Amino acid sequence: MTTSTAPYADLTGPTFARRIMTAPTAGPLAALVLACAFFSLTTDQFLSGGNFSLVIQQVMVVGTLAIGQTLIILTAGIDLSCGAVMAFGSIVIARTAAAGTVPPLVAIALGLTVCAGFGLVNGLLVKLIPLPPFIVTLGMLNVAFALTHIYSKEQTVSDLPSQLTFLGGTFPLGRTDVTYGSLVALALFALFAYLLSSTSWGRHVYALGNSSEAARLNGIRIGRLTIGLYALAGLVYGVAALLLISRTGVGDPQAGQTDNLDSITAVVLGGTSLFGGRGSVLGSLIGALIVGVFRNGLQLMGVASIYQTLITGVLVILAVTVDQLSRKRTR
Repeated sequence: MTTSTAPYADLTGPTFARRIMTAPTAGPLAALVLACAFFSLTTDQFLSGGNFSLVIQQVMVVGTLAIGQTLIILTAGIDLSCGAVMAFGSIVIARTAAAGTVPPLVAIALGLTVCAGFGLVNGLLVKLIPLPPFIVTLGMLNVAFALTHIYSKEQTVSDLPSQLTFLGGTFPLGRTDVTYGSLVALALFALFAYLLSSTSWGRHVYALGNSSEAARLNGIRIGRLTIGLYALAGLVYGVAALLLISRTGVGDPQAGQTDNLDSITAVVLGGTSLFGGRGSVLGSLIGALIVGVFRNGLQLMGVASIYQTLITGVLVILAVTVDQLSRKRTR
């Protein structure tokens, strides 16, 4: 293609400083730094390794969901079913492993496959019928939610094998305990950041989000790409299900009920455009950290949780407003 579809478009003769300032993640990163500085000055406990580790643990599940959500939003779609799919995957993993009918690793593989299957069905409905992503994933949210409660029989699954909770274990890093699950989440962000920014597959994803018709005319198989993206997102939700189990130690049918909205919040705050074609998973990581830092900092300040939700909502509206104004300027 003749137009740049990578997340960091080339600039004509820019300085290194200008590249940094005009990067899509510059604004979210500045907001994260300012938030950290504010809470460091207002609370004594915020600026500590243990608290930062806690923030990462709190956002690793939603952050992982945000990776899959980013893939979908980059194509100008949206996935409202991610939290419910994750919850169903966690119940499948927990129940099959706890029953002892299959080895724990097979139970994990089964849960990942089930989540990828949900994503595949989403992609097929979006591309082949076609139906709007909002409607498809809204319907799938209800399907996954119902199946979770039917399969779990409304019961929390406990007494899980150690293989399922291993990622919730910690190792010392200096004076701070870091969970293995946090490393898995960060590794996933690094992997998808590379795939989107440095491979032809990633360029095709951005091209699809910018203009599906232009992508088709340039030889990109947009149908196969779209279906594959939804299936891949579902697989990522399966990984989030495993991280959820490792953090809580149980299979909870009530889990993930607001995580779909939290993942969208992280993606939007990270600078990914809801109109597709612009953004990055590293921005989504920053967005997830912004939400985590605000909630953690406000909690340390003694602010009621309802106001934390209020502030998060305001941040989302501001982020979407900035995106809309930016689109108008580039027209």
